[in-house]
Amino acid sequence: MPKRKIATSPEAGAAITVLGQQIRLERQRRGWTVANLAARAGVSSPTIVAIEAGSPGTSIGNVFNAAVVVGVRLFGAERDELVAMRRRGEEVIALLPSRVVPERGDDAVPDF
Repeated sequence: MPKRKIATSPEAGAAITVLGQQIRLERQRRGWTVANLAARAGVSSPTIVAIEAGSPGTSIGNVFNAAVVVGVRLFGAERDELVAMRRRGEEVIALLPSRVVPERGDDAVPDF
């Protein structure tokens, strides 16, 4: 069965493409082949090719793993900063209600 097309907003598409470009640049800067990065990230070579091409259907976990392996900073933060950001996010989310009831007329779906 062929993969289904993933619709993205222009901003999301641009972000996916930029991250793929950063991964490719860092891979090449290190002198690694696609196969070498694939082995280090625990994925197939076609997955690395898709990541570097900015394919929106690639698993976000695989994309982030590839980025970390080549040294691309995620969210512009170092590892310790990401851990702190995650903890702060968990603390804030714990204070939120468990569900949200939309107000009348607030059920519009965003356009992409």
